[in-house]
Amino acid sequence: MHHLLRRRLELANILYLDFLDTIPPEHLGSHLRDLPSDTIGHQLWCVLGARESYPKAARAGEWQGFSSPVARDGSSDAAAVRGAFVATAADVDEWVAGVDPADEDSLRYVLALLEHETMHQGQLILYLYGLGIDRPHTWQQQYALDEDF
Repeated sequence: MHHLLRRRLELANILYLDFLDTIPPEHLGSHLRDLPSDTIGHQLWCVLGARESYPKAARAGEWQGFSSPVARDGSSDAAAVRGAFVATAADVDEWVAGVDPADEDSLRYVLALLEHETMHQGQLILYLYGLGIDRPHTWQQQYALDEDF
């Protein structure tokens, strides 16, 4: 189970890094036109915050509050955001590798983190289409984007 979760979280990180490598950095501050929406950068800030906060909660046995490795107003700095994705992926992998298979509470946090990452990927797909940004190849493969059905 650990191996599967670690591989899936690694894929999520690859998708986020490809996203950051594909979109123009100025789009981190973009909102969806004419819709109530946060910025792309704030979506990524939230993903990074979950990566920091969920393991902390699992280790403590209860929620410790939300914190992110990048400041909310710093979420438009593409290099800082990318660096935080690399660092948090390593932290999350180390955490998941050490989770006791009998620790259901920690496993619930692992699954919640994976769900949270996937939910944000779905939201970011809307930004890609809504802002007319090319979809990264990995996203097209993972989510069958731009395919005719």
